[in-house]
Amino acid sequence: MFQKVSEASISKAIVSEFSKMLEEYIISDVIIVGGGPSGLIAARDLAGQGFKTLIIERNNYIGGGFWIGGYLMNTLTFRAPSQEMLDELGIPYKEVESGLFTAEGPNACSKLISASYDAGAKILNMTQFDDVVYRNGRVEGAVINWSPVSALPRQISCVDPIALESKVTIDATGHDAFVCRSLERRKFLKLADYGPMDVNTSEDLVVENTGLIHPGLIVAGMAVSTAYGIPRMGPTFGGMLLSGKKAASVAVEILSKEKEGIFANTSS
Repeated sequence: MFQKVSEASISKAIVSEFSKMLEEYIISDVIIVGGGPSGLIAARDLAGQGFKTLIIERNNYIGGGFWIGGYLMNTLTFRAPSQEMLDELGIPYKEVESGLFTAEGPNACSKLISASYDAGAKILNMTQFDDVVYRNGRVEGAVINWSPVSALPRQISCVDPIALESKVTIDATGHDAFVCRSLERRKFLKLADYGPMDVNTSEDLVVENTGLIHPGLIVAGMAVSTAYGIPRMGPTFGGMLLSGKKAASVAVEILSKEKEGIFANTSS
């Protein structure tokens, strides 16, 4: 029934194809740290416009909280007008009350991941953000390592990371805001922390504050909450999708200026 191939051929195919992809994306236009809904939407929009876009995700799965809603129940909620994004992605949903919509998490997440890949984005999962590449007063990439390395005992975890370069980096790491925190440790940024839940306030403010937080670094999704002290929003996802879309538009503007030579590009 199946074509006869050797075990060595299978191993060679995996190593060869993965290595080719990684080598190609050591220098990217955009590195998105975090493969949740905001990161995936940003990747779809950027890759769809022809920008070389790489997502880094520390988990073995992609999608973050988009797989499930709240309390381990996989029903997602969206408030108007974010159902327009669901239409765009072909995600089935229903209106449960005026302006409030639900969708099934696994279906919604799989369609969003597929849309990002179909647009041309690439993903490194099981890959942990370790630090930023920082030159000329701006973020110019990410330092990464395999996620399992961080789980090893300290005496056997001396595994050096590698660096990837990019013109723009997007922090889409959720409440942890790992990329922003790496700058805060160096006193390049002063962050707040996310506030108590207030969905009606939070979603609008997250989208409004999505954007450039430091030269070369855009903050998106719930990382915006942590950066600016915005209330948390819980298991509703319209703000995540619209934040990712806005992050992509900000990145496009920066990349366009880069192309025009307004900023020095040391990553090419």
